Amino acid sequence: MFCPKCKSLLYPEEGKMVCRKEDCDFTSDMGKPETSVKKTKKVKADILVLDEITKTMPTTKVECEECGNNEATYTMRQTRAADEPTTRIYRCTKCGNTWREF
Repeated sequence: MFCPKCKSLLYPEEGKMVCRKEDCDFTSDMGKPETSVKKTKKVKADILVLDEITKTMPTTKVECEECGNNEATYTMRQTRAADEPTTRIYRCTKCGNTWREF
């Protein structure tokens, strides 16, 4: 937890959370630990949200398999282990087709 006043780390001392920063005197009761369960909606793993940022993405010359256009925007994501190369995700500037290149 962090101090709401100075944003420093809080430490447990004698049943309270205490900020140890010199100029801050914040303390808080520990109380019950907060737990919450968040329900999430399942979505397809291959969906990539790019609609809002495609205008600012870099473009490259690559052929779209759907319409034959020679320009697409791209982004790079680390979709596998850290020792594997990144995945390039392309979106056609003409038809909006999206595909990956590993």
